[in-house]
Amino acid sequence: MGDDYPSMFRSEPMSLVQLYIPTEVAHDTVAELGELGNVEFKDLNPTVNPFQRSFVGEIRRFEEMARRIRFFTSQIEKEKDHIPIRPLYDSAPLITVGPRAARTIDELDEVLGEHEARLLQMNDSYKTLGERMRELSEARHVLRETAVFFDKAETQQVDARASFDESSAPLLQHDDRETQYSSTVQFDLEFVAGTIDRARVPTLERVLWRILRGNLYMNHTDIPEPFVDPVTGEETRKNVFIIFAHGEAILAKIKKVAVSMGATLYPIDANVDKRADSLREVTIRLDDLQTVLYHTGITRRSELLTIGENLSRWEDVVRKEKAIYETMNLFNYDVRRKTLVAEGWCPTRDLTMIQMALRHATEESGTNIAPILQELRTNKTPPTFVRTNKFTEGFQTIMDSYGIATYQEVNPGLFAIITFPFLFAIMFGDIGHGFIILFAAIYMIINEKKWAKADLGELVGPFFFGRYIILLMGLFSLYTGLMYNDIFSKALHFWQSGWDFQDVNGVEWGRPNGRVYPFGLDPAWHEADNGMVFTNSYKMKMSVVLGVIHMTFALCLQLPNHIKFNRTLDIYTNFIPQMVFLQSIFGYLVLCILYKWSIDWTTRSTEPPSLLNMLIGMFLSPGSVDPRTQLYPGQGFVQVLLVLIAAICVPWMLCAKPYFEWKEMQQTHGQGYVGLDHYDGPRQSSDQVLEIEEEGNGRVIVEEMEEHEQHDFSEVVIHQIIHTIEFCLGCISHTASYLRLWALSLAHAQLSEVLWMMTLENVLGMSGLIGYIYLALVGGLWFSATVFILCIMEGLSAFLHALRLHWVEANSKHYQGEGYAFTPLSFAKLDEKD
Repeated sequence: MGDDYPSMFRSEPMSLVQLYIPTEVAHDTVAELGELGNVEFKDLNPTVNPFQRSFVGEIRRFEEMARRIRFFTSQIEKEKDHIPIRPLYDSAPLITVGPRAARTIDELDEVLGEHEARLLQMNDSYKTLGERMRELSEARHVLRETAVFFDKAETQQVDARASFDESSAPLLQHDDRETQYSSTVQFDLEFVAGTIDRARVPTLERVLWRILRGNLYMNHTDIPEPFVDPVTGEETRKNVFIIFAHGEAILAKIKKVAVSMGATLYPIDANVDKRADSLREVTIRLDDLQTVLYHTGITRRSELLTIGENLSRWEDVVRKEKAIYETMNLFNYDVRRKTLVAEGWCPTRDLTMIQMALRHATEESGTNIAPILQELRTNKTPPTFVRTNKFTEGFQTIMDSYGIATYQEVNPGLFAIITFPFLFAIMFGDIGHGFIILFAAIYMIINEKKWAKADLGELVGPFFFGRYIILLMGLFSLYTGLMYNDIFSKALHFWQSGWDFQDVNGVEWGRPNGRVYPFGLDPAWHEADNGMVFTNSYKMKMSVVLGVIHMTFALCLQLPNHIKFNRTLDIYTNFIPQMVFLQSIFGYLVLCILYKWSIDWTTRSTEPPSLLNMLIGMFLSPGSVDPRTQLYPGQGFVQVLLVLIAAICVPWMLCAKPYFEWKEMQQTHGQGYVGLDHYDGPRQSSDQVLEIEEEGNGRVIVEEMEEHEQHDFSEVVIHQIIHTIEFCLGCISHTASYLRLWALSLAHAQLSEVLWMMTLENVLGMSGLIGYIYLALVGGLWFSATVFILCIMEGLSAFLHALRLHWVEANSKHYQGEGYAFTPLSFAKLDEKD
């Protein structure tokens, strides 16, 4: 495919460009390139500390603005009532380029500071008022509960005195005793009252009892409603306590212990009238505080509503401006020209767009000095960039997760668009299940514009990202379900079966009637007792055939890589022997499977041979084939020849490349040439080259020197030995690995059949109202289990197995994956990075 046309077959050609940007248009130029999103800038100041770079002051300023925006966001999230945030696409943009850019940023900084100051002041006021209201509320509860306690105590005193009356004593004597007793109680008993955390009440009781040796009386009551911290929002449940004791020293100890355990003490008067006055005063103050708190909350909410109207566009501007100045810190300053010098990678086909963006930035800034763009030549490996759209992005991400392709290497993501959902469908083949995931994918695609703007979370987000992968997986599952003739473990009778069943001695035997079922598996096999044996054999051999075809195709992708990178030696020393080795063993096995399927063994005098035993005997006893299990004439000679060819391929892969590398090395040394790393003398350069280096291109020559890596001959030998052993053993293990296609397909079909038998099959024959009720309940259970177990859990299992077959079995045949991703300055991707 031509390099001038965008394609996923290879990564796009990249160019190293150098920009000379006048300082007055530097900001607008980077902003324009950030909107374009196709230039990856290089750091030209790798030895400079980040805190010593040119624009560190601007970055700190925008970090402070970002902190204020995060503060606003946290305040909006903490608000109990929902505060709407106007989305970015519905907000008026802030113009941060052109002559008024600096003034706009200054105004934004001032607005953010004013909002923060007002919000902090209201938060402090709200916190102070909330704490005061909490104290008054606790004081009111203490006053109420102590009043209740004193009322109970007076009632108990009257009852106690009446029990000690003597019938023979005069009435005045009783009154004198009562007066004496009452005055004694009021004089001697003193108390401490307050509130404490409910969990600490038992601890307080035990500590006071041990310290005072029981010389106290304590009573406590629960406060019904919890106290909410106005700052953290935490709920605290407290109790009112009152402790009676004798003496100032004991009361002082009680107060110290209570305060040390977090209690709040309140001065409560023993006089009933004074307590009533205090209660009325506290209640009035509480009402006033509630009114002030309400108005403060209304003002704070209106402030947050104003912030919510502009928060998205503020955040967008700050994020972009910070990215702009971080990018400008990568540039080098040319003192002589008073310009910024930048270097970076960009797609070659986008150079025209970049030049147009530079002209547009110059026009927006209101100056006549335009940036200069020139393309540099270098041998430095460029980043890998593959253009994708919303359909191909998911498939490319799957391959990039294994490793970024080397620059201009054949991209396996292109072929995964077909091979990945197809291998998934081999393991998941069912018409009904395929229709369910197809419907789910279509539903997500229909709503993709709305869902793309929403935060879907970690559970739904990955499914939505891979909606087009799920779409193709559903389509291919429908196809393989038709091939398997399987819908929810049941068969479909589209055409007339090729088998007729006859009753012979009480046993039904199938007889071919001369018809051939035109598409897929004959439904008669679903009803046969040996249907499992047949489908097992069919799917196992099919998985081997598909696996060898997939590995052969992956191995063929070596050829365009070798041609592209001019590695002619690898074609003859790696690609050809590997292909011959693979086909002489496993390609032969595939041909035998297809040939065995094409024979009507009922007309043959020999039994159908076991291909696994045939493959084992091919190496253990080459040339000897049992006539009773012979597949075709001349089988022994063919197998001996194939074994010899495979045996020759091993030393071919092992020795050919190191030999030619050694021979080329000897020839080079014989001509008197040495590598660049062996030369320490001065480099001869013309005046023109030295002038170019002064202009800023000197580092390109350094990059060329860095790129050429010297390899020792022993490293080449060791690498080839490892590569040969890995390939030969991998051919065997990878072929066996494709049997997972058979295993998961069998497991999926059996699980679907078991689920049907345990649920719907038991209620389909029931009639009447009860039968319909059972059918509705069991049908719902069956459908839920089908979706969550068979479609989601089994689907994820098949997805992971298909992923492994691509990463390990296929990519190991051709994929180097030693590149690094193209990460341009793109404002559209700033949200993803955050």
